[in-house]
Amino acid sequence: MMNLPSNKQLQYLCALAEHRHFGHAAEACFVSQSALSTGINELERNLGVILFERGSRVLLTPVGRELERQAREVLNQLNHLVEQAEQSHGQFRSDLRFGVIPTIAPFLLPKILKLMQQKYQSSKLYIREDLSPHLLDRLGKGELDVLLFALPYDTSGFETFELFDDQLVLCLSRDHQLTAKQEISIADLKKQDILLLEDGHCLRDQSLKACNLQSRDLSIPYQATSLNTLVQMVVNNIGITLLPEMAVRANITHDTDAEIRQIKTSRQISRKIALVWRKNSPRAGEFRQLGKLISGVYVA
Repeated sequence: MMNLPSNKQLQYLCALAEHRHFGHAAEACFVSQSALSTGINELERNLGVILFERGSRVLLTPVGRELERQAREVLNQLNHLVEQAEQSHGQFRSDLRFGVIPTIAPFLLPKILKLMQQKYQSSKLYIREDLSPHLLDRLGKGELDVLLFALPYDTSGFETFELFDDQLVLCLSRDHQLTAKQEISIADLKKQDILLLEDGHCLRDQSLKACNLQSRDLSIPYQATSLNTLVQMVVNNIGITLLPEMAVRANITHDTDAEIRQIKTSRQISRKIALVWRKNSPRAGEFRQLGKLISGVYVA
């Protein structure tokens, strides 16, 4: 009687089909290259077929392509079974390595951490705050499981799940000349000193793109590493800045001489808050559930 393929062997098959490289596939599966190679050889021997052509490039054979498609279906069904079991307990059972960008972490984490601890109380929750490019790099290397992120941003090769819109608003000092205007337009901003976060922060580019502005069109006297620093620069009349609404809701301007104003445009100026994970992650269903929970807490 033929030995049935193991879950691990099916994972090896799908990983090698995706990466077409034994070393890269082994890294994606968190095993050594020899372990993955042995698993593929055993799978081919048990099935009595050749799944891959080995040469300068690793290629699927015709039967390998068909079995790889079926293997993904089997793995998806197994993952769905596990997800259903976890839902019945109202908890997630696996450890979670969670990345979050600095323009979200201090404003949203206090609202969602307790909920996340409840959902992951039978496992470990690791949180890393870092800049967008660094987090995506760690996610791609398998060092993180999911990111709490802001779009638009180049997330090619990853899965995204949008949670809610976070409007961008204008922050200026109480005695700034623009406070006398009934409506503040994009054209008004081009005449001002705009304070932005330094390169590497996705909010910098999102602010410029949302307002259809280019760095060369603006006077940018200073750059900061945090939104709190930007607010302090604003109240000292160094310039004006754009803040995400979630930061304002978290009272970032409380007890300061800063004022918040809407920018008059034909469309809403905002960024999209989203979860990002690796494509074909077996935990996609779990992350979608987590995203809905986070969205519910913030929007409520």
